[in-house]
Amino acid sequence: MAAIFWASAHSNPPVPWGLSDKLLHALAYLGLGVLTFRAVAGRMWARVTWRHALAALAITIGYAATDELHQMAVPGRSADLLDLIADAFGAVLALIGYWAWGIIRTPRAQFPASNS
Repeated sequence: MAAIFWASAHSNPPVPWGLSDKLLHALAYLGLGVLTFRAVAGRMWARVTWRHALAALAITIGYAATDELHQMAVPGRSADLLDLIADAFGAVLALIGYWAWGIIRTPRAQFPASNS
């Protein structure tokens, strides 16, 4: 959150490698989404539950909304609904990735054997 706040406080924030603004928003909030889910779940590789996922999304997207408001106070910056949508998209991708990684790294011994 501090890194996002820092970047948002600049009239002309640094843009690495000429990436698009929306892609940077999605990547930043993908990272924040992962960290927020880990904090809400209380451990690194917690199973994704609806309760934890919704809490992480609410915190991440809520922060994104306040970040857009913060940008209104920065000279040369403004709030943008499309930025907020890109932020939310990144947060949702973080949870989908976290959920998928949980499935990939679950040992096969935890699944019942099929009789096929």
